[in-house]
Amino acid sequence: MNTKLTELLKIKYPIIQAPMFLVSNVNMVTEAMKSGIAGCIPALNYRTLEELRQAIKELKTNKVDGGAFGFNLIVNKSNIKYRDQLEVICEEGSDFIITSLGSPEETINKAHKAGIKVFCDVTDLHFAKKIEQLGADAAIAVNNEAGGHRGNYSPEILIKELNTNLKIPVISAGGVGCKADVDKMLGFGAEGVSVGSPFIASTEAEVTQEYKQACVDYGAKDIVMTERISGTPCTVINTPYVKKIGTKQTWIESVLNKNKKLKKWVKMIRFSIGMKATEKAAKQATYKTVWVAGPSIEHTKKILPVKQIVKNLIA
Repeated sequence: MNTKLTELLKIKYPIIQAPMFLVSNVNMVTEAMKSGIAGCIPALNYRTLEELRQAIKELKTNKVDGGAFGFNLIVNKSNIKYRDQLEVICEEGSDFIITSLGSPEETINKAHKAGIKVFCDVTDLHFAKKIEQLGADAAIAVNNEAGGHRGNYSPEILIKELNTNLKIPVISAGGVGCKADVDKMLGFGAEGVSVGSPFIASTEAEVTQEYKQACVDYGAKDIVMTERISGTPCTVINTPYVKKIGTKQTWIESVLNKNKKLKKWVKMIRFSIGMKATEKAAKQATYKTVWVAGPSIEHTKKILPVKQIVKNLIA
């Protein structure tokens, strides 16, 4: 399974354990590295810079040949910690950074000076060309089967369009829950895949047993888009609570979002409220279950160790 991604990160298999807010942690990524793939953690999973620094040191200690680790950075103004997080990662070292939601220019420049590769989330060719011009090492093609904030195009259409027009490698994100899915994405021309949702139901994930079990009990047909978390459509499991509160923004938010001056502030408030609700559901047993996941949980039949989930993706 040698591809441009395995060459870039010196990993055995062309798979990245995707960064998942509140879910990804050092133990998960350590087991991913031991299994021959790369693992990634959102920098925002750490409340303080010292916690982030400590996580990097642990991952460097735990690293083995054939594995790699990285961090995901939100690079727009909503993340006020962004520059400090980037500085810590560059100081301590990391194999790669994945950027989301903003211009990666500063990240690419500083990370490359520190010998760190940068992959950038994109949902269409327009942004993919921009990140290539800025010097990104690869494009993460977020398709319409991804969990969380997904793209608009099918994996096949997006991968083929980016491959036709880019010189940098394309890594597909979304719609992978088993070996057949990995093969399909590579067949479309992807140099690797980013896999998230199947790892929620791992023994190493530090979320509630209820969240993990939901990924086993529910399937692709139970995934819905909601505007009630971040203000931007996001995929969640359609639990009884989600059905009760609905998936559309409130009429007040709808009115305020039409005001150009207020729109930004409404989104920020919605994002803050939504993230707190998501964190509570992920970390505590509560009837207010807003669990983020993608349709690839269709293939999740049991809570398993990370190493077994990886085996199911490559066997």
